[in-house]
Amino acid sequence: MRISQLLLFLPLAAASADVPPPAYASLAYLAGSCWEGVLPGGKDVDTHCFSWVYGGKFLRDNHTVHGAGHEDSLGETIYFWDSVAQKLQYLYIESAGGATVGTVKAAGDTVFFPDTLYQEDGHTQVYRSRWQKSGDDAYDVITEFKNKDGWLPGFSAHMKRITGKS
Repeated sequence: MRISQLLLFLPLAAASADVPPPAYASLAYLAGSCWEGVLPGGKDVDTHCFSWVYGGKFLRDNHTVHGAGHEDSLGETIYFWDSVAQKLQYLYIESAGGATVGTVKAAGDTVFFPDTLYQEDGHTQVYRSRWQKSGDDAYDVITEFKNKDGWLPGFSAHMKRITGKS
């Protein structure tokens, strides 16, 4: 094989190595479905819809918190494989102007979002979260917030797959 022929295949080999399929294994079951959970207090419903972007190179999560007496809160998360750092990361943006960049880790059926900094309008909040898969059609969310004294409970929700919506 001539070098010029070999060079034609190098971009294909590099592209397939950039996003190893196992990187998204812990989140793959979410893709192609919407998930809904009632937030503490029972007045707000959180809906997340996951879809692959650009042929599986990224995973998108569009979410809406809907409830009586307030405008819907909207957010979007893009999960991406950071090939330099060799880890799964995410960018979260939301309708109030806040944003977070964080890391995703997994162990068994649990996805961990380690301590990360949320920022909005000049203010910051450190938080962490974990999602525990609960069968094929649900997962449980637990989020905690950090203050000067340590970690405090934030919120939890049992998210269920919504049939017929994606």
